[in-house]
Amino acid sequence: MYLNQPENNRPSKLREEANIQLLVERIASLGDEQAYKALFRLFYKPLSQFAFSIVKSWESAEEVASDVFMNIWRNRERLLQVQNIKVYLYVSAKNISLNYLSRASRTQHFSLDELEVDISGGYATPEQIFISGEMVKKIEAAINQLPPKRKMIFKLIREDGLRYKEVAQILDISVNTIDVHMAQALKKISEVVHLHFSR
Repeated sequence: MYLNQPENNRPSKLREEANIQLLVERIASLGDEQAYKALFRLFYKPLSQFAFSIVKSWESAEEVASDVFMNIWRNRERLLQVQNIKVYLYVSAKNISLNYLSRASRTQHFSLDELEVDISGGYATPEQIFISGEMVKKIEAAINQLPPKRKMIFKLIREDGLRYKEVAQILDISVNTIDVHMAQALKKISEVVHLHFSR
């Protein structure tokens, strides 16, 4: 199936993680503002998009991402205790977003299963360069019909490039559950692809 791709390109992924870790060390140990700005540039947009999928307002989502980074700077000395900065950032964005929703509606409980997730920016891979615009629209429609949590998992893995284990930590569910959601998402999308090409 053409949608099955390697989870991540391992050597470049390791280099990226080493660079991110170096930024974190410079922020924590030296209070390095340039390193902080570099980390901000790397994660502000994906965190805003992730927050938007929860709070449904770009203004609020950008506020959430800004709050995440204000907390990072405020508590920078503690950053060296964080094992995975990506997971830490996404969990922070999730928690701040859910707190925002709680304050907004004065309700204390929200479930990610109830949230509508927006897949903005589309699902674009190199393979799609070779398929029609109509096909891309059908794939996007199939993704948008996925249940909210499945759509969020799909977006975090395919668009944000997170690993299954990282997404499991962010959403506080098992890797097996992530695997099931991704398998179901890919099955749904492949049915759309199969229907398109069998015409």
